[in-house]
Amino acid sequence: MTNPEPIVRLEDLHKTYWTGAVSVEALRGINLDIRPGEYVSIMGPSGCGKSTLLNLLGCLDRPTTGRYLLGGQDVSQLDDDLLSEIRGTRLGFVFQSYNLVQQLTVLENIEVPLYYQGWPEDRSRAVAEKLASRVGLDSRFHHRPNELSGGQQQRVAIARALVNDPLVILADEPTGNLDSVSGADILAVFDDLNQAGKTLIMVTHDEEIAHRATRIVRFRDGQIEKDVTLREPPYQAPADRAAATA
Repeated sequence: MTNPEPIVRLEDLHKTYWTGAVSVEALRGINLDIRPGEYVSIMGPSGCGKSTLLNLLGCLDRPTTGRYLLGGQDVSQLDDDLLSEIRGTRLGFVFQSYNLVQQLTVLENIEVPLYYQGWPEDRSRAVAEKLASRVGLDSRFHHRPNELSGGQQQRVAIARALVNDPLVILADEPTGNLDSVSGADILAVFDDLNQAGKTLIMVTHDEEIAHRATRIVRFRDGQIEKDVTLREPPYQAPADRAAATA
């Protein structure tokens, strides 16, 4: 099978931070392609550039030099409004701390990205119900975060990340605040999403978790130290992918 074009392409990416007259080169010439359907674990010691990379991939920051192509579009130097639009329509985020709105119900939390896109209420509610059911929250539609376990809250966050049918799901230590049983449940959801054709990029420090991915990219001192493909991703034809994620 011919490999598809990369869904993420980084070309000679550099990121430099300045503190007064002192510069810190967080990323130093990163070249990386990620194909549709890959499940990539990003690993490395503290200060190696993992968080900086995730911020750039999530369009939360811009590279100092180099290019970042997302779905073929160069998003490297877009203005804040366009970056916000990209985040809202092409990316899904799953954070270690869930980042749910405490005053909102499960369904309302899932609907938040659609609210900002101006979706009609009945349509957004139907999508939220479908996704909540997909991640195993059928009986929790109207519960608020403080009425849920940590694992259930993370399931809400995953459903919210899926609500805009993103090109890429970015996860930052998604099981870091969970016990082993809840963590295993969340990783099983990620496995299912990848089997359905979703592209996932996950930062983790846990070797066992990392090896659930199809590929591990290790960073050190702002550069890629090692890039290992563990197995081929479950590619699907576009029509099959659309059906799987509908």
